[in-house]
Amino acid sequence: MTARFALLGGIEVTVGGQPVDIGHARQQCVLAALLIDVNTVVSVDELVDRVWGDRPPQRATGTLHSYLTRLRRVDGVTIVRRTGGYSMVVEDPLDIDLNLFRSLIAQARRGEDPALFERAFGLWRGEALAGLDSDWAVEEREQLAQERLAAELDHTDLRLRLGQHAALVPELLARAAEQPLDERVAGQLMLALYRTGRQAEALSRYQAVRLKLADELGTDPGPELRKLHQRMLTADPALTVAAPRRPAVVPRQLPAPPAWFSGRSPELAALSQALEFRDGTMPVATLWGNGGIGKTALALRWAHQHADEFPDGQLHVNLRGFDPLAEPVPTSVAVRAFLGALGVAASAVPTDLDGQAALYRSLLSDRRMLVVLDNAADSAQVGPLLPGSPRCAVIVTSRDRLAGLVANQGARPLPVGLLDDAAAGLLLGNRIGDARLAADPGAVRELLTLCAGFPLALSLVAGRAQTRPGFPLSALASELRDAQTRLGVLDEDDPGAGISAVLSCSHKALTVEQAQVFALLGLSPGPDISLGAAAALAGMPPARVSRVLRALERLSLLHQDVPGRWRMHDLVRLFAVEQVVDAEPALRRLVAFYVHSSLRADLTFGVLAQDVEFVALPPACQPDAPTDGLRWFDAELGCLLAVQQLALEHGWHDAVWQIAWNAVTHGYRRGLHIDNLAFWEAALAVVSHVDNVTASVIHRMVGRAYSRVQRLPDSLDQLQLALSLIDREHDVVNLCRTEQAIALVYKRLREWPAALDHQLAALEAARRTGEEIWIGESLTLVGTFATRLGRHDWARQCGEEALSLFRRHNDVENEADVTDVLGIIAANTGDHAAAVRHHQRALDLYRQIGNSTVIGATLADLGRAHRALGHLDEARDAFRESIAVYARQSRDAEAEDVRTELAALLVPMPRC
Repeated sequence: MTARFALLGGIEVTVGGQPVDIGHARQQCVLAALLIDVNTVVSVDELVDRVWGDRPPQRATGTLHSYLTRLRRVDGVTIVRRTGGYSMVVEDPLDIDLNLFRSLIAQARRGEDPALFERAFGLWRGEALAGLDSDWAVEEREQLAQERLAAELDHTDLRLRLGQHAALVPELLARAAEQPLDERVAGQLMLALYRTGRQAEALSRYQAVRLKLADELGTDPGPELRKLHQRMLTADPALTVAAPRRPAVVPRQLPAPPAWFSGRSPELAALSQALEFRDGTMPVATLWGNGGIGKTALALRWAHQHADEFPDGQLHVNLRGFDPLAEPVPTSVAVRAFLGALGVAASAVPTDLDGQAALYRSLLSDRRMLVVLDNAADSAQVGPLLPGSPRCAVIVTSRDRLAGLVANQGARPLPVGLLDDAAAGLLLGNRIGDARLAADPGAVRELLTLCAGFPLALSLVAGRAQTRPGFPLSALASELRDAQTRLGVLDEDDPGAGISAVLSCSHKALTVEQAQVFALLGLSPGPDISLGAAAALAGMPPARVSRVLRALERLSLLHQDVPGRWRMHDLVRLFAVEQVVDAEPALRRLVAFYVHSSLRADLTFGVLAQDVEFVALPPACQPDAPTDGLRWFDAELGCLLAVQQLALEHGWHDAVWQIAWNAVTHGYRRGLHIDNLAFWEAALAVVSHVDNVTASVIHRMVGRAYSRVQRLPDSLDQLQLALSLIDREHDVVNLCRTEQAIALVYKRLREWPAALDHQLAALEAARRTGEEIWIGESLTLVGTFATRLGRHDWARQCGEEALSLFRRHNDVENEADVTDVLGIIAANTGDHAAAVRHHQRALDLYRQIGNSTVIGATLADLGRAHRALGHLDEARDAFRESIAVYARQSRDAEAEDVRTELAALLVPMPRC
C-alpha cells in the first residue's frame, strides 16, 4: 500500500490511510531531514547538524544510526545507505505533501487556477515541521512559511484579476495586520478597497504604510506602491474590473420530484438546518440509511422545494454506488458530465481528474448552485465532485455513512430511518385510495406491521394493490404473512427493483467474512443483539466481530440505537437468513451463550440455589461475565425470551428450562411476573422430556409463577404435581423448596394454619439440608405465619434467629425480608415506632438490591404504622407510593385495597 508523508504540520506517515508510529521528536527530525531532500544523499554530518545543530550529544553518530534503524522498521519508510550518507527513497515524490504543494502551486501559477491554489493550501495542517526545535528545523520552517506567503500573494493577485475583491477585503485586512511592512500586501489591500468603493480608505492605507516605513526603516514606499497610489489619485479606469457575468448555461438537472411522498417533516427540517449558509463555509449534508429507505426521495423533495434559492442551477448525478444493474460511476465520468452541463466543450476538458475537478470548482466559484450526489459508494467517489465555493450547497445520499466527508469536509450526517405508522398509512392511502383503506382497517394494520415502516416495501405493496384492484387488502396481507415467502412476494412483480435486488447491492459490497457474519445475524431471534451474542453466533472472537459489526453498520445493514446493541430490520433479516448455509451450529452456540451468560448474571445476585448441571458450552463461544446482573437482564430480557422459544422449537429441552431458571431472581426483583410466567410456561412444554427431579423443579417454578400473578388454584395444582414427584427421603432440597412454595400460596389465600403447617414441613427439610440460608428463609416465614395466628413471641424468636443467620452470611435480600416481618410483628404487638424503624430499614435494603416486587406491601405496612402513631402526612405519602408501585406491576386488587385506606385518611375530620 502507498505510503504518504506529511511535513506541512506535525511530521506524519500514513500507509493505506492509517497513521504509523514514527517515534519521538528527534527521530521525526531525522525523517524530515531526509524527506526535505528526498531521493538524494544526505551526509551523516549534515544529518547530525540538522538534528542537533552545534550541540550534538556524545556519540551522536551512534545515536543517529539507532534512529535510522528504527525508522527503517516503519511500514512504508525506505532508507538506504549510499556512499557518503543516507537517502530516503520515495517512488513518487508527490507522496510528500511539501512536494505536492509545490507542484500544485506551479500548476496554479501556470494555469491561473484558483482551485489548485486552494487545494495546495488545504495540505497545510499548521506550521511546517511542527514539534521540531532544532536550528535547522526552525530555519526551514521560516523559509517554508515565506514560500507559502508568496503563493498566497500570487493567489490573491489572481483573485483580484477575477473580480473577487469584496470577498478578499477581510482576509487582506488580517494579513496586513500581520505583515504591516509588506508593500505587496498593502498594495493588494488598497486595490481591493478601491474596487469595493472605499477609495478614501484605500488612500489612507497608503499614508499609513508610508509613515510606518519612514518610522521603522527610514525609507519611502517602492515605485510599484507609489505608482498604484498615483493611479488611484487620478481615478485610472484601468484599476476597475468588470463584474463577473452570469453564465449563459444554467443547468436544471434535478429528476422529477417523488410522485408519492409522506411524512419526513423532521428530516426535511434537519436538512434545511444542515444546508444553511453560515461562517463562509460550503454546507454539505449526507443522507444515509438502508437501501429502499427513501433517501433519494427525501433529497429530491427538499431540492425541489428550495430550487429557487439556487438561481445558478442544480446539478444531479446518480453515482450508482449501490445499483443492482450497473457498476459505480467513475468520478471522472461524473465530473465530465458536470462540466458538459456547465457549457464546457469536450475538447476543453482536461484529461486528468485533478484538472477536471479544478476546472469544475473554478466554474462554480462564484455561483449559487445546489449539487445532489445520489447513491454514492464512499467518500472517495464524492470528494472531487464537491465545489469549493461557500455559495454552493451539496446533498449526498448513500448507504455508507461517509465518515470521511464528515471528518474532512465538515459534512452534516443525517440518518434516514423508518416511517412511523401515520406516514406509512398516508403513503398507502395516497397510492391506493383512502376509501379502500377504510374498507378493511384490520388488513391495513397488518400490512403496516409487515412492512414495518420500510418505504420500499410499502411502495411494492401499494403497487400490488394498484395492479390488483379486485383483490381485498386482506388477501395481500395473507400473501405477506408467511415470513418464509414474504420477500419472494414483494419481489415477484419487479424482481430488478424488489427488496432482494436492493439489498443484494449492499451484500455485494461485503467481504467474505462480513457476508458470513451478516447472514448469521439474521438468525438471531431477539429484537437486537449484543457484541457477545453476535460473537457467539458467528463463532469468532468479540474483537474480530466488532470490526465486522462496524462495517455492517457503516453500510446501514445494522443500526446501533443503543450503545453496544445492534438491530436489523425485519426485511433485511429475512434477506440475511436466505444467505445462511448451515444454521444449526450457530444457533446452538447462541443458545449456549445465553444459558451461560444468564447464569453468570444470576450469580451476581448472591442468591443460594440448588445445583444444576447446565448445557455444555461450545469451544467457540465466550459468554458474558456481567458485574451488574440486573442491568444485564434488563438489556437482554427480550432476547432471552426469544432464544428460549428458539430452543423450544428445536427441541433443546434442557436449555429451555435452564434459561427460565436463571431469570427467576431478576424477574422477582423487578416485579416482572408476567415475563417470569412466560419463561416457565415455555419450560412446562418440555416437562415430559426430562427426569423426575427436573420435572418436579419445573412444576414447582410454574406454580410459583402462577402464584405471583394471583392464579392460585393453578399454582396449587402445579405445586402438588411437583410434590408428588419428589423422593422425600433423598431429595430434601426439592422437598424444602416445594413445601415453602405451597405455604406461600396459602399465605396469599390468607389461610394461616395451612400456611404454617407447610412452612414447618419446609423448615424441617431445610434443617436436613444443613443450608443456613434456607433455614433462615423458613424461620422468616414461620414467624410471618405465627404472628398472623397471634403467637407473637414465637414469631419474634424465629425472626431474630433468621436475622442472625442472614447477617452472618451477608444476605441482604433475606435480611430485608425478615426485617420487614419483624416490623409486622412489632405492629401486631402495638409497638408502632419499632414497626416504622423495621419497615423503613427493609425498604432501604430492598432498594439497595433493586427488589421492587415486595416494596408495595412494605410501603403499605409502613403507612399503617405511621397512621397508628398519628403521623398522617407520612402515612399518606407511604400509601401513595405503595399504590404507584402496585399500579406499575398491574397488581390492581392490592392497589385498590391500599387506595381504600388512603381515601379514609383523606376524609376531613368533623369540627367539634
